[in-house]
Amino acid sequence: MSNQKSLELAYKIRLHGLEMTNRGGTSHIGSIFSMADFLAVLYADVVNVNPKEPKMPSRDRVLLSKGHAGAGVYAALAESGFFPVKELETHCQNGSRLSGHVSHKGVPGVEASTGSLGQGMPMAMGMAMAAKLNHEKHRVYCIIGDGECDEGAIWESALIAHQFKLDNFIVTIDFNKIQSLAPVEDTIALEPMDDKWRSFGWHVIRVDGHDHTALHEAYEEAKAAMGQGKPIVVIADTIKGKGVSFMENDVLWHYRTARGEEYDAALKELEAHKP
Repeated sequence: MSNQKSLELAYKIRLHGLEMTNRGGTSHIGSIFSMADFLAVLYADVVNVNPKEPKMPSRDRVLLSKGHAGAGVYAALAESGFFPVKELETHCQNGSRLSGHVSHKGVPGVEASTGSLGQGMPMAMGMAMAAKLNHEKHRVYCIIGDGECDEGAIWESALIAHQFKLDNFIVTIDFNKIQSLAPVEDTIALEPMDDKWRSFGWHVIRVDGHDHTALHEAYEEAKAAMGQGKPIVVIADTIKGKGVSFMENDVLWHYRTARGEEYDAALKELEAHKP
C-alpha cells in the first residue's frame, strides 16, 4: 500500500494544528504533532467513514479520549471532507463550533465530546459493547494518551472490554513519554506497557507511531485480530512535538503556544518536509 495519502494528511494535520493553536491562542501542539501520523493513517486508509453521510449506521466510530489534542481531529476531519477546511480558521474563536477540547456539538464526524481524561475510553468501550449486543459489524477506535493511563477508568475499561470479549474495540495509545509537566516515567511509570495490557487479556501491537508503513501493518493486524475474542491495543511509540526540532521531546510544548519567531521557525520546518 502507498503511504502518500496518509503522509500528505499527516503534514496537513501538523500545519493546520500549528496555525489553529497560534490563531486561537491555545496549547497542546506537542500532543497534536505526536499523534498526527497514526491519526492520518486511520483517516486516510483504515476507518470506514463517509463525510457525505457522517451518521451512516455502518460507520466505524472514532473517539479521541485525549480531547485536549482536538485540533488534530478537526484538521483530519476537514481534510477528509466532513466540513470546509476554511472553518478551521475559526478554531477557539467566539461563536465557533470548534472548541479547544474536541466537541461533537454540531461537528460532523466527531462521535463524543471529551477532555476530562479517562472518560473517552469508557464511552468508546460502551459503543463497542452495544455493537456486539446488536450484532453490528463496525469497529470502534479510541485514541488515548500515555499520561491518561494514570486514570483508573482506563484500566476498568480494559478489564471490562476483556470480560466481554470486545474484539471490535481497537485502542491506540499515543505513547509520547511526556505528560503535562513532566516525563511519564517520573510521574507514574508505565513500562513495561506491553506486558500490562497483555496481562489484562488484550491483543497487543507495539509500533513506531511515526512510521506509516509500520502503522498500516499494525492496523491490518488489528483488523485480522477481530473475531479472536480479545480487544486490541496499538501502542504507538511517538515523540512529543514530532516534526519541529525545537519542540521535540520538550515538556514546554504541552502547554506553550508558538508565537512570533517560534511560529515562523516551526512553519518553516514543517514546510521543508512537505511530502
